[in-house]
Amino acid sequence: MTNKVWFITGSSKGFGRVWAEAALARGDFVAATARDAGTLADLVETYGDNIAAMKLDVTDKKAVDAAVAEAHKRFGRLDVVINNAGYGHFGAIEEVSEQEVRDQIETNVFGALWVTQAALPIMRAQRSGHIIQISSIGGVNAFASLGLYHASKWALEAFSQSLSIEVAEFGIHVTLVEPGGFSTDWAGPSAKVSQPIEAYAPARAKMAERRAKSVAGDPEATGPAMLAIVDAAEPPLRVFFGDGGLPMIKQEYANRIATWEKWDDVSIMAQGVKKNRKA
Repeated sequence: MTNKVWFITGSSKGFGRVWAEAALARGDFVAATARDAGTLADLVETYGDNIAAMKLDVTDKKAVDAAVAEAHKRFGRLDVVINNAGYGHFGAIEEVSEQEVRDQIETNVFGALWVTQAALPIMRAQRSGHIIQISSIGGVNAFASLGLYHASKWALEAFSQSLSIEVAEFGIHVTLVEPGGFSTDWAGPSAKVSQPIEAYAPARAKMAERRAKSVAGDPEATGPAMLAIVDAAEPPLRVFFGDGGLPMIKQEYANRIATWEKWDDVSIMAQGVKKNRKA
């Protein structure tokens, strides 16, 4: 198997760090990016020329374009792009400020979009490539106090599904990885919190209770899982990381279908023109 070239954002810690190390440990080449490239110094010392440590703020489109071009020049191709940079934001919809909204979308949506756009011409020319978007279990469901974060991940899910159709003819795969709860600092130092409004204290308490009852996964275990996805001949469009996703989404869609069926008469009414329908 030919060694792959990876471009990973948010590589300083958490999932990004795990995946960079998993790729490097098997002899692959990695362009690892972080806001502070110094956090990757130990990987450079260990893996030498197999890693390019790059400082990158994914919200800076010009910097993104330059980083992707530099990685391509350094390694000669681009096989795997992982859009991992992002953060969680806690706050009820009424609580979030305009700047908080813009910052969340700039990083979680625009950041992934800029990297994707920069990589696509290279992958189209190669007639191969794999873009992996790090979504969330919150990209297919929504809970109180995380509406802004959910909005960013639902947007990522939508444009990535469209992208998968657009680039299939070029031999490019797209995968949305949807992690559940893991022992990272996603809800700790990396997270941001809006100024609370007392009226939403009960909703916050329920959210905290739900999180306290969940069993966090081990980030290190996602290394082999990511390699399995990257090496698959036909990788999935969507895959959960963690064992709680499938039962949750089955219930979520059962609830949605039940509601759509209950209100189907109104849906038909809104059509305005009667037509034959298949059950």
